[in-house]
Amino acid sequence: MSETRRDRLDQPREPGRVQLPRFDPEAFGRWSEGIARYMGTAKFIVYMTVLIAAWFAWNTLAPDRMRFDPYTFTFLTLILSLQASYAAPLILLAQNRQTDRDRLAMDEDRRRAALQKADTEFLTREIASLRIALGDVATRDFLRNELNRLADELDEAAMRREKRARTEWEEEHP
Repeated sequence: MSETRRDRLDQPREPGRVQLPRFDPEAFGRWSEGIARYMGTAKFIVYMTVLIAAWFAWNTLAPDRMRFDPYTFTFLTLILSLQASYAAPLILLAQNRQTDRDRLAMDEDRRRAALQKADTEFLTREIASLRIALGDVATRDFLRNELNRLADELDEAAMRREKRARTEWEEEHP
C-alpha cells in the first residue's frame, strides 16, 4: 500500500498549496435550490416586509440611545445588499440546475419520441402487410354473400326441377 506524499508525516508539505475545504456540489446545489425556492414564496416576502417595517419602526420611534441604525438606515442597506449579493448567485445556481434537469428531460422525451416513431412505423408496415395478405383471404361478408348466392341458385335449380317434373307428370297423365 503506497502512501501519497501529502499523507506522509515525515515529508514536508509542498509550499504555496492551500488546501480549500471540500464540499459536495450536489448537496450545495440542493441547499441553494431550497433557499431559492423559499425566497420565491409569499411567506418570505411577508417575513421580509415585517422585518424591515420593524427595523424602521424601532429605529425611528425608539429613544435615541436604543436606536442601533439611525435615520439613513445604513446598516439595513448593508444587510439588504449582502442578502442580495448572496441571493442572486444562489438563484442563478438553482436556475442552472433546473436548466440541466430540463435538458435531460428533453433529451429523454426526444429519445422516447424517436422510439415511438420507430414503433409506429413498424406497426404501420405490419398493418399494411396484413392488409395485403387479407386481400387474398375470403372475408366473412364475402363468404356470406357467396353462400347466399349458392342457396339462391340451388333454390332456382330446385324450382326448375320441380317445374320440369310437374310438366313431365302432366304430359304422362293428361
